[in-house]
Amino acid sequence: MKPGRIALFFAAVIAALAAACALFPRDGVEVAGHELYLPPVPPPQHTAPITTLAEISDNSEISEYSEFSEISEKSEYSELSEFSDTSAFLSDTTDLRFWLPDSAFFDAFWAAAGRAQEEGRILRVMHYGDSQIEMDRISCRLRSYMQRTFGGGGPGMLPFRTIIPTYAVRQYATGDLTHLSSFGDSTVSRSPGNYGPMMQCFRLGGSANVTLRETQKKGADDRIKRFSDVRLVYNNRGTALRATLTDRTTKQQFALEEGNTGIGSLRWALDSASSNLALSVSGSAELYALTLDNGPGVAVDNIPMRGCSGQQFTLVPLDRLTQAYAQLDVGLIILQFGGNSMPYLRDEKAISKYCTSIGRQIDHVRRACPQAKVLFIGPSDMSTRVRGQLQTYPQLPAVVDSLAATAVRHGAAYWSIYHAMGGLNSMIQWKKEGLAGEDYIHFTTRGAELMGDRLAEALATSYRRYLLRNRFAEAQ
Repeated sequence: MKPGRIALFFAAVIAALAAACALFPRDGVEVAGHELYLPPVPPPQHTAPITTLAEISDNSEISEYSEFSEISEKSEYSELSEFSDTSAFLSDTTDLRFWLPDSAFFDAFWAAAGRAQEEGRILRVMHYGDSQIEMDRISCRLRSYMQRTFGGGGPGMLPFRTIIPTYAVRQYATGDLTHLSSFGDSTVSRSPGNYGPMMQCFRLGGSANVTLRETQKKGADDRIKRFSDVRLVYNNRGTALRATLTDRTTKQQFALEEGNTGIGSLRWALDSASSNLALSVSGSAELYALTLDNGPGVAVDNIPMRGCSGQQFTLVPLDRLTQAYAQLDVGLIILQFGGNSMPYLRDEKAISKYCTSIGRQIDHVRRACPQAKVLFIGPSDMSTRVRGQLQTYPQLPAVVDSLAATAVRHGAAYWSIYHAMGGLNSMIQWKKEGLAGEDYIHFTTRGAELMGDRLAEALATSYRRYLLRNRFAEAQ
């Protein structure tokens, strides 16, 4: 057959299929007890490259959530001064880009962060999440903002041995260590509640060593590359627990005598910041966490929990989790979950059951760490194929709304990555611009960093308004 006729044949087939798709009933037809659908012909799309998140969508219903241009202090103060009661100004949670239990929700945290350097505190922001935050993604941008604003340094909290690599620090551990985790696949060892503040730990049954070195990631914030304050959080099993920290200039050793049991921490304060440390331990204990910080200020911890739906916190008994948090000065706990459950939340009953469980998790964390504020971050936009068309999971908007209501009802704030992306079907555009992966679920590194900046901007707006309200109150 001649090439021209072949081309004509294919053109005719394509035209016939297009006509069938255009004329086929959108609701499908029933054939032998089964519903048959043909994908509709999509209208032509003309998309511009993403330069800011505000440009992702023109949908008026979500535009108020996706406008992230900064408002100057002058205009904001002018608007604020029109209110005799400043709480009226801050009650608009969409303007603040948070759902809040009350307008002054973050005030105690901002006050503590503002005093941290003066008081010599290391105030912690603990960022839990699923695989969206792995390798210090999203958290790294939040950390940069917090430490640039309030001081502090270092990469924050780490497990004793790296399970998932992180850009924040290079870490190498050897020795008699058994990994225990509340999450992960069936090959991971479980433990009856002995997980600590990272929802995992390493059981020490002899001796072990870990070396810690500065990150080599290009473009990493210089503030995370040196550490002068090191802490080991543990649950001692009753034997003599010994730990020695060494850097280029010093060697410091701690020893707990036999019979000293329970949850505690060892802290090393170095005379000068180091970028290369070694820690050796011996004994029998669960090693809950290491913290690497530098100077007073704010520390931001990246705690990824791959495959997790956010329902693991109640697996740690309240008394143990309370004792573990007591070893740390925690001001804000961020829980970022929902994406792993999204494919299974197909009706109102499933959504309600999941949100009820999330409410229990928030209550558990708040009881274990009552001085900390809790911020819940729900799922991003995620795409699936429905009748052959790639689109947002049908139940995702309802899940976002339900999680927001649940968080506020249980005394936590809520921030919506879904709205920050641009709302319905925004993941498709993010993928086109190289900000999301082939699965239409996970961000690329560039997308995660951009989203980290959006979260930092939202918190920065909250802090700026906290300062303005204080100034207004003083002026009054």
